[in-house]
This record gives sequence, C-alpha cells and structure tokens, in this order.
Amino acid sequence: MEWDLLFFVNSVLFGVGLAMDAFSVSLANGLREPDMEPRRMCVIAGTFALFQILMPLLGWVCVHTVVELFTGLQRVIPWVALILLGVIGDKMLLEGLRGSGGGEPEQQEPSAVGTGGLMLQGVATSIDALSVGFTIADDPLSAALTEALIIGVVTFGICMGGLRLGKRLGMKLAEKAPILGGVILIGIGLEIFLKGLL
Repeated sequence: MEWDLLFFVNSVLFGVGLAMDAFSVSLANGLREPDMEPRRMCVIAGTFALFQILMPLLGWVCVHTVVELFTGLQRVIPWVALILLGVIGDKMLLEGLRGSGGGEPEQQEPSAVGTGGLMLQGVATSIDALSVGFTIADDPLSAALTEALIIGVVTFGICMGGLRLGKRLGMKLAEKAPILGGVILIGIGLEIFLKGLL
C-alpha cells in the first residue's frame, strides 16, 4: 500500500459516493427546517460524517475478526435502511399532510429531526459503508483510519451543501416542504433496499 496521490483521490471518491444518501437526507432535513441555525447544521452534518467514519472502520475490524458473521449481516443491511428511513419519512410525510390540510396551521416542531431520529438517519445512510471495510481490508490500520477520516470530511462538506440547499428550497416551498422531505427519505430507503437486492 502506497501513500500516493491515487490513495487520496480514491478516498475522496469513496467519500463522494458514500455521501450521496446522506446528502439527500440532509436536503430533506433542510426542507423541513428552513430557519435552521448554523450550529444545528454542523451537528447534523457532523453526525453523518461521524457515522461515515465509523462504518468503514467497523467493516475493516470485522474483516480482521468476525468476517463470517459480517457476511451474514450484509443480507439484512438493505432491510435495516428501508425500515429506518421509511419510519422517519412516514412520520415527516404524515406531519406535512396534517399541517397542509386547511384550518389553523399546526404548531411546527422546533427542529427537522430529534437526536434519536438523527442517529437513525446516520445509521441508515452509512450502513452500506460497512462494505468499504472489505475493500480496504488489506490496508494497514493507519491507512484505513486516514481513508475513513477523508470520507468523513467529504461527507461533512456534502451534507452542509444539502442542508443549505434544503433550507433555500424550504423557504420557497414552506407548507409542502415536510411532504417533500418525507417522500425523499422514503425514496432513499427504497433505493438502498433495491440496490442491496440486485
């Protein structure tokens, strides 16, 4: 294993590829909470980045310890992502439909997603990154850690972009934003599920 330019380029490309689901969920969160403060944006993007760092490292550890168990778990990964994002998306979608049904507007939730929901989003969008641990299994721990950190930094940047874009669209879409956000989350869950079956 060489610490050359290709190593860093591949790590960045891993980060971009793995961050796409987190970007879409960030977009949905921004849609749901258009007045989100920068500190909250950093917490959300940081959570996705943290999970994108931990999952490849967990995969790397699994390859070096319990590879048979991990291979068995790979079959349930699409189901876990579908259920987690489906539940969160359903909740957001139902809230949006209730809020857009005429009459007095309901009191909006203070944030797009609570701490527990954010953790579930982090797991659901990064669970496929476990398999990256297989592709970097031959690398020493120092290289695997460097790759995971680069993936995390890339994810953070991409998620901040998704949150900003979602906030802008959320200001324009107002009442329809929670519905759109819920549809996006459910769609991502289905996409991960179908990708896992193929």
